[in-house]
Amino acid sequence: MEFFTSYDGTTLAFRTLGDGPPLLCLPGGPGRAAEYLGDLGGLSAHRTLILPDTRGTGASAIPADPATYRVDRLVADVEALRRHLGLDRVDLLGHSAGGSLAMLYAAAHPDRLNSLTLVTPSFAAVGLPSDTGVDEVIAARAAEPWHAGAVAAHRHMTTANSFAEAAPYRLAFEPLMYGRWDDAARAHAAADPAQRALPVSEHYYQGYTPDAGELRRRLGALHRPTLLLAGEVDLWPTAGAAADAASLFAEVTLAVQPGAGHYPWLDDPQAFTAVLEGFLSAVG
Repeated sequence: MEFFTSYDGTTLAFRTLGDGPPLLCLPGGPGRAAEYLGDLGGLSAHRTLILPDTRGTGASAIPADPATYRVDRLVADVEALRRHLGLDRVDLLGHSAGGSLAMLYAAAHPDRLNSLTLVTPSFAAVGLPSDTGVDEVIAARAAEPWHAGAVAAHRHMTTANSFAEAAPYRLAFEPLMYGRWDDAARAHAAADPAQRALPVSEHYYQGYTPDAGELRRRLGALHRPTLLLAGEVDLWPTAGAAADAASLFAEVTLAVQPGAGHYPWLDDPQAFTAVLEGFLSAVG
């Protein structure tokens, strides 16, 4: 584990994994330590993954001001890490809520970006829905033995007023977030509570109101290669929501991984790695 000091004096942690050109990977959750990303399905064989723990999560320190957990304010932490690493421009990857952060960074620092990879990202930061057609996606999995319990838990999750209120239902809901509810998926889901910092989860979007028009203008003017990867059976975002959001970007490749949920590197590591490494290699 390595450490750096961010703009406000908070000590933040990151680790590096693998070999090859650097790829800065922003975790989601929101508020989940980067450990859950693993080696991104073996992508570390091709890239040096830089895996920061968001402030207040994992090995990163808790800041004096919890308002600095908000997604738009976390952009300054990403920029501080880029400076610490001495990178003129970065290949940036964001997963889930980390995708929202990656889009905000791209809008704020286009000159510091080499490429943008969004893996099953949230579009909350740009004011777009992530759940287009979600009922149809859920219904299509009705034959699964866990379906009834997961759907009931999903109702509780979507009506909860906070991440803490939703927490008791998370594990029962989790099968809907994976393409395959196998032993690897169960272990990955079971690790969530220990890896998640609920204060970060609660504050991530609290009080944040996007200037959607300006953000969309900036992203539309971003002439950097962008990969938008969705899972065929993911709920947030659905493949339909990802297809709608692709129009945000000037130079976008949209990929829908068959049979994948919210963590596509677990559902089919080979397919996931092939798509990402193919894109990154083309970027050069």
